[in-house]
Amino acid sequence: MATITRQDILQEVEDKDVRYLRLMFTDILGTIKNVEVPISQLGKVLDNKMMFDGSSIEGFVRIEESDMYLYPDLSTWLVFPWGGENGKIARLICDVFMPDGSPFLGDPRNNLIRILDEMKELGFSKFNLGPEPEFFLFKLDENGEPTMDLNDNGGYFDLAPTDLGENCRRDIVLELEKLGFEIEASHHEVAPGQHEIDWKYADAIEACDNIQTFKLVVKTIARKHGLHATFMPKPVFGINGSGMHFNLSLFTEDGENAFFDENAPMQLSETCRYFLTGVLDHAKALTAVCNPTVNSYKRLVPGYEAPVYIAWSGRNRSPLIRIPESRGMSTRIELRSVDPSANPYLAMAAILSAGLEGIRKKSVAPAPVDRNIYTMTAAERKAAGIDDLPSSLSRAVSYLSEDETIKESLGKHIYANFIEAKKFEWAAYRSQVTEWELDQYLKLY
Repeated sequence: MATITRQDILQEVEDKDVRYLRLMFTDILGTIKNVEVPISQLGKVLDNKMMFDGSSIEGFVRIEESDMYLYPDLSTWLVFPWGGENGKIARLICDVFMPDGSPFLGDPRNNLIRILDEMKELGFSKFNLGPEPEFFLFKLDENGEPTMDLNDNGGYFDLAPTDLGENCRRDIVLELEKLGFEIEASHHEVAPGQHEIDWKYADAIEACDNIQTFKLVVKTIARKHGLHATFMPKPVFGINGSGMHFNLSLFTEDGENAFFDENAPMQLSETCRYFLTGVLDHAKALTAVCNPTVNSYKRLVPGYEAPVYIAWSGRNRSPLIRIPESRGMSTRIELRSVDPSANPYLAMAAILSAGLEGIRKKSVAPAPVDRNIYTMTAAERKAAGIDDLPSSLSRAVSYLSEDETIKESLGKHIYANFIEAKKFEWAAYRSQVTEWELDQYLKLY
């Protein structure tokens, strides 16, 4: 993270005519929230004296405990490129604190910081994330509401004019670069109307902040093009859904990649194998956090490149965890199940906790599966010890409720509110009568 001082912020406010300030934070469900104040309140903000009503935020506190404070992380200061005659808008990402000055345990960002502190106690200095978020672009109607009309019929790596989202995607990239993102790739994905933009990895907190900023920028620029960007995992039946693969690496106190060992099989260290085994061991409970919506499980089905089997490999893309070819300081594991509806702070906390438990226990990794699991029979998968991910939000939540490690990674407050919200979501979903049911049964019975 860049070092930004109070004076740096005051100077940029003057130089760029900043008139408004967004104080951003994230609720338990991963939704970006913000308190917008005029720049006249900047001194109060920088003194950690900006108060807000926590009882109005999903999963935070009861009404009788509503007063909470936003402590800005100065390293997250940025001025948005867009703005008009009324001046620019800047943002600061904030941590949520209680009136007594203690971190609020229901704040997902604070919770990730807690788990990173546990990581450091084990002798590691940094946990890096390189995300690969995918999204769909749909056309807006004359009232500015999203339609189900995709903006193009392109496919993987297609170009204009087939890829009609190319100009929108290019503008998104340009805006992100103005905000300091180092973009590594931008392309059309497999499904019509589906796109992916990848940027350079960062440490866990900064990477999660970047994901939230990325979503905001994508939606803002898409609307300027008359499009609606959605990070819904599976908005259209019969084509690929959107994932957000997590490329993860762990570093020692002396700055070395803890996953690399030049003399080990596949040049993967024991630490790496312990870590990935911890993730595999807790994969079913992790799914509730990494795939947190009813719709997430419409993506996690065979036939659309999404992982549904708990295994790892250094060669193919069908297992849950893949080991990309790069070695040395770039050695990493790729967790392929995560989707963009996940709260990144909670997902990272849960994944890191699972991996650290594998390291503590020195959990022995199963053999890698280097054949296409999608083509294996159920009997072959059973013989190879390959289990399935949960097939529904209800099943995933059930596994989470039984997994003490992942529950502890969320903390009591977040876990209780997360479980309550997900059980309510499942109950609301299962009571609905869908078009599929009407088509199948209305005339038959």
